[in-house]
Amino acid sequence: MTAVRDAQDPRQLRRVALSGLIGTAVEFYDFLVYGTVAALVFGDLFFPAADPAAGTVAAFGTFAAGYVARPLGGIVFGHFGDRLGRKAMMLTTMVLMGVGSFLIGLLPTYDAIGVWAPVLLVLLRVVQGVAIGGEWGGATLMVAEHAGGRPRGRWTSLTQLGAPLGTVLSTGVVTLVAALPDEQFRTWGWRVPFLLSLVLLFAGLYVRLKVAESPLFRAVKEERTAARLPLFDVVRRPRAVLLAACVGIGPFVAQSLLTSFMVSYAVGQGFTRTQVLTGVTLASCTALLVLPCAGALSDRFGRRPVVLAGAVLSAATAFPVFALVDSGRPGLLIVALVLGHGVAQSTMYGPLGALLTEMFGTRVRYTGASLGYQTATLLGAGFSPLIAGSLLASYGGSTPVALLLTAGAAVTALTVWWLRETSGDRLESAAPTASTSSAPPATSAEGAL
Repeated sequence: MTAVRDAQDPRQLRRVALSGLIGTAVEFYDFLVYGTVAALVFGDLFFPAADPAAGTVAAFGTFAAGYVARPLGGIVFGHFGDRLGRKAMMLTTMVLMGVGSFLIGLLPTYDAIGVWAPVLLVLLRVVQGVAIGGEWGGATLMVAEHAGGRPRGRWTSLTQLGAPLGTVLSTGVVTLVAALPDEQFRTWGWRVPFLLSLVLLFAGLYVRLKVAESPLFRAVKEERTAARLPLFDVVRRPRAVLLAACVGIGPFVAQSLLTSFMVSYAVGQGFTRTQVLTGVTLASCTALLVLPCAGALSDRFGRRPVVLAGAVLSAATAFPVFALVDSGRPGLLIVALVLGHGVAQSTMYGPLGALLTEMFGTRVRYTGASLGYQTATLLGAGFSPLIAGSLLASYGGSTPVALLLTAGAAVTALTVWWLRETSGDRLESAAPTASTSSAPPATSAEGAL
């Protein structure tokens, strides 16, 4: 088929990979800058009636609202992505995210409009959640489906780089504005990172408009075999999407606890905002190196061994990481974040894009991979800061938080143990991984569902 042969075009693959990286980085910048700013000032600006601890929990509650909306975005954009195409959904999610973030930067605070301030904040956070819920699936599938016979782990890891690159951008910008005098930061400085979203939106759209539609999806359209109700096809055989969700728990628990939650926690331990944000930035820079290495290793040794190694490392370092932070020394804070987030979390996360795309056939891949991934973000990242903040307020120490980090890694380790290796499967003919490691390969694109 002409569409499938187009997957071998190396120039188009490089263009798609670049668009996936830049677009995903822009969307993660928009999404993650909220978490950083929420940890610093949203408790006071939007929930002033609460005491400081309760205000922090309330701020992270709005943070969680974005994650609650992510599976909805995965379902909606997954449906239309499987029915109408990947490219159109990638453009739509980017516009939603950019406009939603820009409007947060213009939002009046509680002192100006009262209770409407937190209400509007939650609504815009939900818009962000819906947008990013559809973003990852479109960007990752476009790269995987253009890769043809090339190593998918290495190529899809470039899209995975969008998360740490977005973190670097968001923490870098917030670090600059957080260096302002406290009054200026609380008055207008916190708005700057959100207002910059409009500039990044136009840059991302420029890149994405130049890419071609997925060749595998075009083949499905040519054959008139597109699924009428992709969600129904996925949930009637739910094993694959449940395994996809569970395997992502560990990476997202670690991501949220060692970035957004860590900003609030470490400041409470006596570190300055600049010290913590510098540590998060350096950890994310480390992730930019580890992620492609993990993806490439998963092509050579398999997805399962690499993800399992990252989960074991994350569990083994959970308590040492928080002990280093509790030391109160800036150098050890950086070591903790680089080890926990930059190395352990990234080793789990690097092969995830390839692994999840290989678990579903082309007809339902956008819906299945997005729903599994976004459910993992909801369970792993959405509620972790809220749970951790509540545990910290109740028990006053980092031990329960370290246990939460360990538990997330354990879920990933146990799940990946049950998965069958997928790195050698062709996307055109197999979607294997709803079976266990000892089961034979599926023989059709939807055989595993």
